[in-house]
Amino acid sequence: MSRPIRIAIVGAGPAGIYAADALLKSEAAREPGVSIDLFERMPAPFGLIRYGVAPDHPRIKGIVTALHQVLDKPRIRLFGNIDYPGDLGLDDLHRFYDATVFATGATADRTLDIPGVGLDGSYGAADFVSWYDGHPDVPRTWPLEAEKVAVLGAGNVALDVARILAKTADELLSTEIPPNVHAGLRRNKALEVHVFGRRGPAQAKFSPMELRELDHSPTIEVIVAPEDIEYDDGSIAERRAAKHVDMVASTLENWAIRDVGDRPHRIHLHFFESPVEVIGADGRVSGLRTERTELDGTGNVRGTGRFTDWDVQAVYRAIGYYSDELPKLPFDPVSGTVPNEAGRVLAGDGSHQAATYVTGWIKRGPVGLIGHTKGDANETVTCLLADHTAGQLPGAAAPDPEAVVTHLRERGVRFTTWDGWQRLDAHERALGEAQGRERVKVVEREEMLRNSGA
Repeated sequence: MSRPIRIAIVGAGPAGIYAADALLKSEAAREPGVSIDLFERMPAPFGLIRYGVAPDHPRIKGIVTALHQVLDKPRIRLFGNIDYPGDLGLDDLHRFYDATVFATGATADRTLDIPGVGLDGSYGAADFVSWYDGHPDVPRTWPLEAEKVAVLGAGNVALDVARILAKTADELLSTEIPPNVHAGLRRNKALEVHVFGRRGPAQAKFSPMELRELDHSPTIEVIVAPEDIEYDDGSIAERRAAKHVDMVASTLENWAIRDVGDRPHRIHLHFFESPVEVIGADGRVSGLRTERTELDGTGNVRGTGRFTDWDVQAVYRAIGYYSDELPKLPFDPVSGTVPNEAGRVLAGDGSHQAATYVTGWIKRGPVGLIGHTKGDANETVTCLLADHTAGQLPGAAAPDPEAVVTHLRERGVRFTTWDGWQRLDAHERALGEAQGRERVKVVEREEMLRNSGA
């Protein structure tokens, strides 16, 4: 092949951009060269960073700087506001590109099969995160009437949800939150937030820094019950094997032995409590029932048959994300992933689906930190380029870079570009500057498109 390899990446979040970066750093980028188009459903790039990371985590959002440098390179084009498969289907992608990498991530909540989950006041954490992060496709308001709230889960998303619920709106005003989110949080009545983990401190999936940040707010008292600090042989082995596990456990231990202060909002971190029922009255959440668990020696837990009813008026499920099924690709409903072998998509008969690859959460499931997707991307790109070298990519029928542009325009698809993102970025920064803030995020899709020049 004398021309550059034409590659489409569906999803312009960290996973997709890391895949583009790996391609640009590969031997193939020098000869025969690579030409990369990223397609993103949102009008703006950066995926999880923009719509999944809490606004008061500027350190994590700083990853955007590195991602920006990748997208700014001349061999990459960005097409925003593109829906797969509505605007561009798999057959289209195979016509215009030699290979396609899906990096669509996970945006829905994993289901929790206990009674009462469908009651009013029972929410998925993913929906709440989308609201406070200004996602254009969710409602502009959120019901925040509950004074006592339960958050189910022992990971970073549970911490984010608890922290946003417990903080005052004005504490978040220095961030990029849009006006509708600030207005909603000003009406928030939450005073107590209870976070429930099914296992113990050594099994919590918090990052040490994110856990410690929970205690930085002048309005939030973080409380851990001393009886929840317990370890078995398996837990001790986990602490010894991983520094971050030991750091999390040490932080929780210190909180458990200190005196409780008088800050007005409280976050209680509970361990060894497994949710068994969301209790309701008149169709609304009125409580949560948990079963006390105990360690079994291996770091796992078993039920004790002792139950507690907690007085809460809302429940947020932060037990994990779940990926959307992608039309024309196989899907494992249990793991919420596309079956693959090192990133090569596997067809139903176990063979590789030609020229089709996955990376990120759609490949391995929604676990790990953002940086872990780099390893995914490198593995997938290595397989893609090996298939190219072996002559196993069928080759695009219409590889001219302008062919896909013509296709989108003929279908009347309104799309944004990298230049358009820079215009939107400048607009959001100007909105922020007028208020003494770094940025104010635009929420409405039409406004995003208009300020992108689409």
